[in-house]
Amino acid sequence: MTSTAPHRHRDTPGTGPHRVGLVAATAAGRRHARTLAAAWPHARLVEADGVADALRTAWTTCDAVVAFLATGAVVRVLAPLLGDKRTDPAVVVVDEAARHAVALLGGHAGGANPLAVEVAALLDARPVVTTATDVVDLPGLDTLGWPVEGAVAAVSRAILDGEPVRLVADAVWPLPALPPNVHREPPAAGPEPAGGYRVLVTDRIVPVDDRTVVLRPPSLVAGVGSSRGVAAAEVDALLHRALADAGLSPASLRCLASVDVKADEEGIRATADALGVPLRTWPAAELSAVDVPHPSEVVRAAVGTPSVAEAAALRDGGTLLVPKTASAMATVAVARHAPRGRLAIVGLGPGAADLRTPRAVTELRRAAVVVGLDQYVDQVRDLLRPGTRVLASGLGAEEERARSAVAEATAGHAVALVGSGDAGVYAMASPALEYADERIDVVGVPGVTAALAAAALLGAPIGHDHVYLSLSDLHTPWPVIERRVAAAAEADLVALLYNPRSRARDWQLAAVLATFAAHRPPQTPVGVVRNASRPDERVHLATLATFDPSVVDMYGLVVVGSSQTRLVGGRMVTPRGYRWRG
Repeated sequence: MTSTAPHRHRDTPGTGPHRVGLVAATAAGRRHARTLAAAWPHARLVEADGVADALRTAWTTCDAVVAFLATGAVVRVLAPLLGDKRTDPAVVVVDEAARHAVALLGGHAGGANPLAVEVAALLDARPVVTTATDVVDLPGLDTLGWPVEGAVAAVSRAILDGEPVRLVADAVWPLPALPPNVHREPPAAGPEPAGGYRVLVTDRIVPVDDRTVVLRPPSLVAGVGSSRGVAAAEVDALLHRALADAGLSPASLRCLASVDVKADEEGIRATADALGVPLRTWPAAELSAVDVPHPSEVVRAAVGTPSVAEAAALRDGGTLLVPKTASAMATVAVARHAPRGRLAIVGLGPGAADLRTPRAVTELRRAAVVVGLDQYVDQVRDLLRPGTRVLASGLGAEEERARSAVAEATAGHAVALVGSGDAGVYAMASPALEYADERIDVVGVPGVTAALAAAALLGAPIGHDHVYLSLSDLHTPWPVIERRVAAAAEADLVALLYNPRSRARDWQLAAVLATFAAHRPPQTPVGVVRNASRPDERVHLATLATFDPSVVDMYGLVVVGSSQTRLVGGRMVTPRGYRWRG
């Protein structure tokens, strides 16, 4: 398969190809601008004959503008240039002393609000966000990444005011959490009842009034075939006619699809570009395996598959809504595809809020359902949006949590499954992915592991090769653990021991340390970190000869140095393979 994706989207400045124009009039402003430019490779100071010209240039050439100017001056210059908040650049204004970063234009739709937060973080300023939904922690209807039609402002105000709002969706889509006054209802058997505020999630063409918002989910795939040299106008006209005849909105197109020999067909590519959707192409052999209602031997002889349009539309499953329809040089078919739920497996880090990644926070706020161990969920409840459904359980219910998270995602919801440290290290990623299948999208969000947090507190014990070992025999037989410990000891690897000791397992740690002592000098450093980054954090250093296992419990992590690890200035240090110079 090949794919082209012409979508234009706004990434946050620190994470993507976001062109940020910096405009400053004073020495202090230029100094602040240089701070941002140093942190963001795609940010640049825009110079011109005057500050007004620089601001206009940044507006027309950049995705976002950070102006170190007075708010009134920025408003006067940019007011005549304003167009559509969905396409205008985001604008943030910073005062001379860099005390405030004001999201002036393009609040949530254009990305000014998160931009103001990033600017404030870099300049040690205070972000100023006035968008109503953001201020009260509700998702904006026009920020979900889908096309939106209708009375966005009126329905958003109703949601903010706590008025009853009906959410009617053709299927369960992975929407973020919505507040309790937004009530989910099944689609009506006949025409939608009039009156009241409503949010419709549908790919169908529906009448819209001044109390209705329509969200267009990416549910439709249009298969396209053509003769060589077809004009984009013909493909576009055929596609729009087919959609209109079926009562379907082009705003819900997920992609155009075709056979791979059409990947360079300019008329098809130009149509995809104009619609703002990717073009996906498949080998003829794969399309020929798709069961279609209208195969053609003529098409098989030409391109190697008996169907292009219908087979491409149905390649990933779905239901054919528009059978093959043709013009002089093109064919089109349209299939509806079921929603794909979303499972984010989120590592929360070792405990401290400042060691939690921004990506983890984003995923928590994007989720409608959060699943996790009760004590970990409690750490992040303040980050969850109103209306988030929480499925928390106690110790020992890992498999139940994994099954629940996958089941919720399979039902179409946006789910965050949380764990401490990194979710892939002795945590929830492995059990969850044992149950997940191709019907859901899975996103892994890495976190700072307990081992990394402990190593930072101990010094630099993992500067060379190291190994993670769990001493819990709950899921692994003890003889297997013993063999792995012996191999790590013989290989002279620094060992990070998870689950080192508990009330029920009070002898294993001493046995493991004896194994390491048989292969390493008695002065080899051993470190223990308990509750790394949490209020009751403790660090203990000893050697293989002096270490007392009784100081360890399940909240600790033990680090056993290699034969090269030394104590330097009270810190564990393992050299990076160079000759030690003590």
